[in-house]
Amino acid sequence: MSFPKSIEEILGEMLAAQKQTLALAESCTGGLISHRLTNVPGSSAYLIASVTAYAYEAKVAALGVSWETLNKFGAVSAETVTEMARGAREKFSATIGIAVTGIAGPGGGTPDKPVGLVFIALADARAAIVEKYLWQGDRAQNKEQSAQAALEILKKYLEERQQSTDNR
Repeated sequence: MSFPKSIEEILGEMLAAQKQTLALAESCTGGLISHRLTNVPGSSAYLIASVTAYAYEAKVAALGVSWETLNKFGAVSAETVTEMARGAREKFSATIGIAVTGIAGPGGGTPDKPVGLVFIALADARAAIVEKYLWQGDRAQNKEQSAQAALEILKKYLEERQQSTDNR
């Protein structure tokens, strides 16, 4: 009996087939995305690096996020997550960078940035895509939902890339 493939297995096949490489920058997911991707044998062929950068200093030192961006917009913002994704991609010479930042909870929320607020970015050499989410779960659920959303964004990106290649 065969089981349906997991999203991680599907992504691995797609990344390998398209000769794409991936670098991750995780904050609120704490390495969960890289954990899930590395459960697939052979993932070292496409997963180049993963940085878990919680503190501002780590975002700056490891990913090249600017202090100006952090001080102006905060760690949980579209601007910061975009710099994280681009920084991961560039620092590790990957074709794709994905970043996640947010407030997993239960504390840390504000009226402007409530618990469950998450930004996810995917950057390639041309552009960056940013998605905003507001999860309603507890800390573990918010981390799981964020990791799943990041994998789904990557899958959609790779599917669209494949379709544009097929249509040439």
